[in-house]
Amino acid sequence: MAGAVEVEVGGRTVRVSNPDKIYFPERGYTKLDMVQYYLAVGDGITRALRDRPTTLERYPDGVTGESFFQKRAPKNLPEWIPTAHITFPSGRSADEMCPTEPAAVAWAANLGAVTFHPWPVRREDTDHPDELRIDLDPQPGTDYADAVRAAHELRDVLDGAGLRGWPKTSGGRGLHVFVPIEPRWTFTQVRRAAIACGRQLERRMPDHVTIKWWKEERGARIFVDYNQTARDRTIASAYSVRPRPHAPVSAPLRWEEIDEAVPEDFDIVTMRTRYAEAGDVHADMDDHRFGLEGLLELARRDEAEHGLGDLPYPPEYPKMPGEPKRVQPSRAKKDAPSGRTAKRTGPGPGKARDGSGEGAPGQTGPGGHDGTG
Repeated sequence: MAGAVEVEVGGRTVRVSNPDKIYFPERGYTKLDMVQYYLAVGDGITRALRDRPTTLERYPDGVTGESFFQKRAPKNLPEWIPTAHITFPSGRSADEMCPTEPAAVAWAANLGAVTFHPWPVRREDTDHPDELRIDLDPQPGTDYADAVRAAHELRDVLDGAGLRGWPKTSGGRGLHVFVPIEPRWTFTQVRRAAIACGRQLERRMPDHVTIKWWKEERGARIFVDYNQTARDRTIASAYSVRPRPHAPVSAPLRWEEIDEAVPEDFDIVTMRTRYAEAGDVHADMDDHRFGLEGLLELARRDEAEHGLGDLPYPPEYPKMPGEPKRVQPSRAKKDAPSGRTAKRTGPGPGKARDGSGEGAPGQTGPGGHDGTG
């Protein structure tokens, strides 16, 4: 195996160890290929991560090897990479790295960070999100085309609430739509806005879209994963590589591109070409800030007029104020005659291997996101 190489990034020198280690066996792409990809889209991914506490999804031996989530900033973090102090739902806290330049992304990629999971906050205020993130997650029996259909209707819902979204592929079969917002609302309020948005979309497309948390209730529909807006839940950033053998990436798109886009076509080679030709198609996103008043008014009316309040949180969260019973419907029915309270089912929270004691960003029990999007 070749010795380490050094790359120059914005006046900084980043060392890449084991540069020829195969990271993506289906295409034969190496660690150095991944680092060079991140440098090629450096300004774009830095925009997506800038000043955001970021969890690293690390695969030190490539995507077919062992992996773990690095929530706490690595101990050998260079002094030129800032951190932010964040608090988890459990009450624990940690300092997470906050990339501010392409060299920080390259440095993390050398550690085997394949995917970057930024919080929807900036380091100067980690309690008030500045992005509303809508995750359109295809369930079994649906595919990317179904997510596109839902995305077009979602765009109209957002427009009706005075909002504008920027779409991107998830790196799998789904679509993500990010809305830049003013950092004036708490995680709880932003999550409530996401629920209202999902319910409105579900009303318009009841046979096509669902906001049901429990998988057994969803059917072959697109799931609006509202819990991706809860504290400590993150979505892979724009331009992030996804841990699959063919090295797909989460590709930022223009709205007029989503119908013809083929998610599998965006990988660490083709995205370099696209970026060189088109640049960062989401470059203007941070020039905008919208308010959540419209969606929060929808949430208020849903509760006042239809009795539709909060929805279940992920299983690793403490019981939240106003949350309904966190029990699968089939389990609740089974236990009802005896008057027993159903226990929470499914696995406990995944653990980050950095000692934070917190679950992995996307891990859930019998409800939630299964990582297929």
